[in-house]
Amino acid sequence: MLSEIQKKVQNGVRLTRKEAEFLYLEAPMPVLSELATETKSRFHSTSEASYLIMCIINYTNICVAKCDYCAFYKLPHQSGTYLLSYDQIQDKINAVQKLGGTMVGFNGGFHPKLKLDHYADIFSKVRKDYGEDIEFYGMTVAEFMFSCKLSKISYDSGAKLLKDNGSLWVTGGGAEILDDSFRMRHSPGKYKVADYYNAQKAILDSGMGSTATMVIGFDESMEERFNHLSSLRDFQDQNQNGLQSFLCWTYKPYHTELGGGEISTDEYLRWLAVSRIYLDNIRHMRTSVLTKNEEALKGLLYGANDFDLPTEDEVTQKAGATISIEFDRILEACQNIGIKPVKRKPFKNHATSIELDC
Repeated sequence: MLSEIQKKVQNGVRLTRKEAEFLYLEAPMPVLSELATETKSRFHSTSEASYLIMCIINYTNICVAKCDYCAFYKLPHQSGTYLLSYDQIQDKINAVQKLGGTMVGFNGGFHPKLKLDHYADIFSKVRKDYGEDIEFYGMTVAEFMFSCKLSKISYDSGAKLLKDNGSLWVTGGGAEILDDSFRMRHSPGKYKVADYYNAQKAILDSGMGSTATMVIGFDESMEERFNHLSSLRDFQDQNQNGLQSFLCWTYKPYHTELGGGEISTDEYLRWLAVSRIYLDNIRHMRTSVLTKNEEALKGLLYGANDFDLPTEDEVTQKAGATISIEFDRILEACQNIGIKPVKRKPFKNHATSIELDC
């Protein structure tokens, strides 16, 4: 079967789910690297990787979703809760700019009092104050869903509100594993998978951009993982390849209710490779320096073409992630594996290519 799969990949023929499962379970690491690199070469140079410097602004830690894999959230009545003011948000944006950052992601939680017009006001101010100097991912799909329901408006109306107030992106965060059995075990108060895709479709239909994300290493089964990939590939087919990128990162188990351990780098690389090969309709495959540090750069040899250099993200840091702003050292590590790092500008909405910094 392996030789047949190799021929299909070399000829650009789409793999079946069964073939992708076989690759993940049976293919040697060198073969996975070769096939993922072959697939990447349809879109990108195999000797270069793009990157940008960014931060994730966790504007509030108040959340009522109560996901058991989260070490960050606090319920409204608990001590230590916070909600950042706009001045505090500006301080964080200014700080990442001083480090060469050009991208900010907003990520908080299911705050029971923040309706969508609150977010729209914040994002309008960010766009007015920073223009195109800073691009931002306004909310995650999951937060967008919750706030729309809280505001008693449709996803279409919510997406229009955000776009009319300066947002160009709602990132695919909050996906974790897109399988309802997984969600019922770990985040039953969050959403059903079909509802998630309905919200993401409304975001794309509004003219904003979105991304695909996935987190592995909880207790998910292989069936649940592949259900995620299969539904994602179908969604991308049905929506004119509207999702610009796929980012997979790994669960950090420390200080969470779920607990557990971290998956190995090899397991992460295997999954990245299979994701690149199977998700043949997503152009940009990104590896997670945030959760795997410099080990994540090996993902550039397993299909990934892009990575972030993050300056902060309290959500993952609370669960055990470590962040370094020694960017020169990280970029040197990238060069040491034979990949030239090239700084890029933020993705352009519905772009077909990355615009690179000079």
